[in-house]
Amino acid sequence: MFATVRIVSAGLLLFGLGVLTSSAALAQELAGARPNILLVMTDDQGMGDLSCMGNELLRTPNLDRFYSLSTRFTDFHVSPTCAPTRSAIFSGRHEFRNGVTHTIKERERMALSTTTFADLLHKAGYETGIFGKWHLGDEDEYQPYNRGFSEVFIHGAGGIGQAFQGSCADFPPNRVKDTRYFDNVILHNDTIVQTKGFCTDVFFQAALGWIEQKQMQNTPYFAYITTNAPHGPMLAPEKYKKRFRDLGWDANTQGRYGMIENIDDNFGLLMQKLDDWNAWDNTLVIFMTDNGQAGRTGKLNGKKVDLFTAGFKTGKGSPYEGGTHVPAFWRWKGKLGEGVDIPALTAHIDLYKTFCDLAGVEIPSDIQSIDGRTLLPLLKDPNAPWPDRNLFVHQGRWAKGANPDDSKFKNCAVRSQRWRLVNNKELFDISVDPYETTNVIDDHQQVVDQMRRAYDQWWAETVPLMVNENAPYCPVHPQDVRYETQLQEKGIPDWSAPTL
Repeated sequence: MFATVRIVSAGLLLFGLGVLTSSAALAQELAGARPNILLVMTDDQGMGDLSCMGNELLRTPNLDRFYSLSTRFTDFHVSPTCAPTRSAIFSGRHEFRNGVTHTIKERERMALSTTTFADLLHKAGYETGIFGKWHLGDEDEYQPYNRGFSEVFIHGAGGIGQAFQGSCADFPPNRVKDTRYFDNVILHNDTIVQTKGFCTDVFFQAALGWIEQKQMQNTPYFAYITTNAPHGPMLAPEKYKKRFRDLGWDANTQGRYGMIENIDDNFGLLMQKLDDWNAWDNTLVIFMTDNGQAGRTGKLNGKKVDLFTAGFKTGKGSPYEGGTHVPAFWRWKGKLGEGVDIPALTAHIDLYKTFCDLAGVEIPSDIQSIDGRTLLPLLKDPNAPWPDRNLFVHQGRWAKGANPDDSKFKNCAVRSQRWRLVNNKELFDISVDPYETTNVIDDHQQVVDQMRRAYDQWWAETVPLMVNENAPYCPVHPQDVRYETQLQEKGIPDWSAPTL
């Protein structure tokens, strides 16, 4: 039913007419240019969840248009699940090196020794705002207002309405099962407020209102719009579900695809507002997702069917390509090429140095070591020299109190430009087999040996940095305490939504 999305190999040069404009004319000097940086990251949306990637059922015209105007990293990787990706982005290094080895169990908390790039940008004069999902610790010292953000508008835990043993839990009113994504209470800086409407609409409205203020003040900003959609439960406004219901799809698919089309509408609003504010010339806008695709099957007229996955055989949580290979579209009008593909192996850990370089921020020598690279050479020239490297992937999620060494080769991978070694048992030549159909481990023992040695060294260096492994469960839900205290002392005020 669907065409398979095309993945460009590292050695392929694309010379489409009118597509690759001279990098010298477009790039100019990026370092220290201090653009506004606007990062939109959705939750559990994979390569197969966009019509520009080949999904013929979904309608995502705004993201499709943004894709056509963007520089695209076509071999961009994140972690297999959500909190780990967020930790890697904000620290510039593998999530395990910040203590994040799970999405719950106190192992979602990013080590307090970590200096985020938001810290550095804010100290350098940027305003920094987060709108949506944080998921790096619900205790006060872990919250984003203590990790470099000057504007905070978030739900708790790893999703609206979630609550687990320990500290990881959202505010109590958000836990109503069938309405969890509507009319939520949200932490706005130091006050919990009552919002009205669907969560994604609210997050974009809050972000755009704040961005407009910064535009008017001519203040550089980093805005992080981090939706919990399309993470389950699969709830969407009725108008977004109706088309899929009329086609015969089950309730889960209606909700999930409805959430994605709602994201697209909100992204279209963002694009329109940047037009209205004449902001594109000094604003870098990035769209990406936090892990591989979560929704892979549905029911059509009662019959189970496979959904479009862009060719990948696995999704979220997997150590294979489908778990970590995600969309990454970058637009900075007049500075980055339009319709340009960058095939080099890149990753979430590269955002830290990239954003600091753009902002003209020197990374202090006394903070955590950074695993990532700056992407500026590739943004200037998509075919710039880019030395090969190994990216290390691990799902984590072993039992609380277990020895991490017992899970060393469970749900893990090593990825270079050409090769992917999975679970120390399978080797795939991504350059000719991007969907991992043929295990060639018996034919390339030298490659396996090199990747295994690199993984062994990385693991030995990383295990001592897993600082949350023996952390006791917090005896209370901090966001419960915050909510109940505010309710008794001053109540929960209605949010004053900005007019757009």
